[in-house]
Amino acid sequence: METVLMISPSRPDYIRQEQHVIAEASDVAAARRAGNALARAIGFDEVRTGQLAILITEAGTNILKHANSGEILLRKVLRAGAAGIEVLAIDKGPGISNVARHMQDGHSTAGSYGVGLGAMRRLSQQFDLYTLPGQGTVLLMVIWGLPAAGVFVRPVQWQVGAVCLPLASEEISGDAWNAVCEADEITVMMADGLGHGPLAAEPSETAAVLLEQAAPGLAPLPASFLQLAHGALRSTRGAAMGVTHIDAGRGELRFAGVGNISGYVIGHGHERNQRHLLSHNGIVGTNLRKVQEFVHPWQADSLLLMHSDGLHTRWDLDLYPGLLRCHPSLIAAVMYRDFSRQRDDVSVVVARQMPPEDLELTAGELP
Repeated sequence: METVLMISPSRPDYIRQEQHVIAEASDVAAARRAGNALARAIGFDEVRTGQLAILITEAGTNILKHANSGEILLRKVLRAGAAGIEVLAIDKGPGISNVARHMQDGHSTAGSYGVGLGAMRRLSQQFDLYTLPGQGTVLLMVIWGLPAAGVFVRPVQWQVGAVCLPLASEEISGDAWNAVCEADEITVMMADGLGHGPLAAEPSETAAVLLEQAAPGLAPLPASFLQLAHGALRSTRGAAMGVTHIDAGRGELRFAGVGNISGYVIGHGHERNQRHLLSHNGIVGTNLRKVQEFVHPWQADSLLLMHSDGLHTRWDLDLYPGLLRCHPSLIAAVMYRDFSRQRDDVSVVVARQMPPEDLELTAGELP
């Protein structure tokens, strides 16, 4: 089995971001120090650590200069044989009117991104951005460490992006998620523990770990996993939970949900469509009333989007031209930025197949 995330039962630190609000120069310095600490924990060499520091500094400085305030999210990510650090820089500033021009070194005008954007693209092993004039910009940058010696790296056929953050008054989120994949199949789980803080995190993190430990090979199908999780979470407060299994080879998606986890299948071909994935009432671990698995068609250009109730349900991706072509991390970040309720833990997970021409022997994309 090739897992997208490797989560330690004692500290599932690959499912959350560190959140750094950027409102003044000292916030940029604090985010840079946090990035350096994360780089040391991962084992980055001096070159990689220095590159990460430059990315965070440039991203934070741009936020202050052009948007006045924003956020930088940091997360440890894994691909086969290597660990990396994902940087998401999020703002609601004026946006970038001409991305190609502002990518050129030395270009800078008042109210727009200038020096630094091209350098950030060069320094990142992975780079993407989404911007709309008058609505803000989101940057995705990843620095990868060197793969472990002797590790054979296989291609990953899925892209997965996420935002998982706690309520502002809490240090740990009661939401958690995980994903495991093998070849053309993937299982994605999202859980929202009852309440907030550590007691809410216990059931959701237990479910995240359980997804990997449940079976050799891919995790069980959604309905059977919910039953398994119900037994594992009996000593906790319990959680709302949604589980999606996609078999791209069969063109099939299976979903089962209990509680207020929202799921959607979004097509973005010539005729874009959106299908809501239905959940039943109840709480996994304490009050599992009914488990029902729904089957839907899955196409190569489909997108899976799941979120907790920390996100408003009245979002509309038609308002964001071109966003569906971006990396799932950018989609998740835009959804979080514009539709977070601000009074609850929030998590958004987006997954899709990688086009065959984009498959890389580096196990290629974000976990």
